[in-house]
Amino acid sequence: MLTKEENELMCRVEGDAPMGQIMRRHWIPACLSEEILEADGKPVKVRLLGENLVAFRDSEGKVGLIDEQCPHRRASLLFGRNEDGGLRCLYHGWKMDVAGKVVDMSSEPAGSELKHKIKHKAYPTIEWAGVVWTYMGPVESQPVFQPPPWAPKATTKVSIAKIVIPCNWAQILEGAIDSAHSSSLHSSDMVPARVDSAQATAINWLRPSTDKAPRLQSQTTGYGFRYAALRRPITGADKNDYVRVTVFVAPMTVLIPPNDSYNVANVNVPIDDTHTAFHFIGWADTPEDVPDTETWRKFLGAQVGIDLEENFDMRRTPENLFWQDRHAMRAGNFTGIRGIPNQDIAMWVTMGQIADRERDVLGASDVAIVEFRRQMVQAAKDFQAGEAAIGTGETRIPIGVRSYQQIVPKETDWRALGLD
Repeated sequence: MLTKEENELMCRVEGDAPMGQIMRRHWIPACLSEEILEADGKPVKVRLLGENLVAFRDSEGKVGLIDEQCPHRRASLLFGRNEDGGLRCLYHGWKMDVAGKVVDMSSEPAGSELKHKIKHKAYPTIEWAGVVWTYMGPVESQPVFQPPPWAPKATTKVSIAKIVIPCNWAQILEGAIDSAHSSSLHSSDMVPARVDSAQATAINWLRPSTDKAPRLQSQTTGYGFRYAALRRPITGADKNDYVRVTVFVAPMTVLIPPNDSYNVANVNVPIDDTHTAFHFIGWADTPEDVPDTETWRKFLGAQVGIDLEENFDMRRTPENLFWQDRHAMRAGNFTGIRGIPNQDIAMWVTMGQIADRERDVLGASDVAIVEFRRQMVQAAKDFQAGEAAIGTGETRIPIGVRSYQQIVPKETDWRALGLD
């Protein structure tokens, strides 16, 4: 368990909160490229770490991420005209480019020097793997962008399902690193089968184990930690273990064990203290192995216009019981909730906007949860003491680290697995 003070330290991200300041030292997803595909198209509201911003693609295709409020009289730029290389406020015609430079003030005299004295808040952006990334920390600390481990190359095929979830980022991330829960919560979608490795079909994922109580072991790293869930395989259990190695990449990414077709990752971007942009990602070096984006979202129950609103807000809510189907449960479906992430979301959201970790009762299956909490609380304290943010500089994740799953001989040291 955590004390109330430790829980606040780990969860809070707005303003000067240490955890939010740690996240600002990393390149983080701001929005998906698909949200602003059109040059001079509709601006999109983006809220990150408690800040209200606007993203837009200018006439040359460059992406801007700027303060939503116009520097003149604080009207919203979300309604602005995106034209001729900048975003123009409707109120008095002030116009800002992607770098925050005020390029026109139509309400000021022709000879006015005012526009040269003002710089609107703007954050740098980079597009990679269908995501608009931004850096929100001090300019002098800005790192070179390093491709994420789930999209190591420009040619990596990536499909992303995005869902805006009304709860704190940390309880979502804890769900992603909790290997034990998948044998219960997702048992109708991650089905035990006599296969020699995890496999993906069009309707479910197959696993070579019926073991619901894995043995968990953890390995601390400078960028987070790796941990293994060791299960008895259906066949050859006397000589082999079924190993699933999960990787936590601080502060917000989880590399989930793959299947025989594609890898899986999870990125949880805090919108504010009580809302999170959850990204569930399928990826592979060979494009033909990954479902296309719409197929991926349909498989997960995360299609825009069907499962989600246009802004990625959930249509399944506690008020409508996440569309739980009790008839399906009586017929054998464990949860009655369609889609792996929706099953998780029902758990995360019903914990409350920020989970009360003082009241947790943890067990042997919570090794990774304990390690995550210990590490991130300490990271926040270290940052407060003037140390570098976790996962930056020399502690950045090395290229080639991946999650892993396979049936291996019992004597195999899992710590050597998943390292290219």
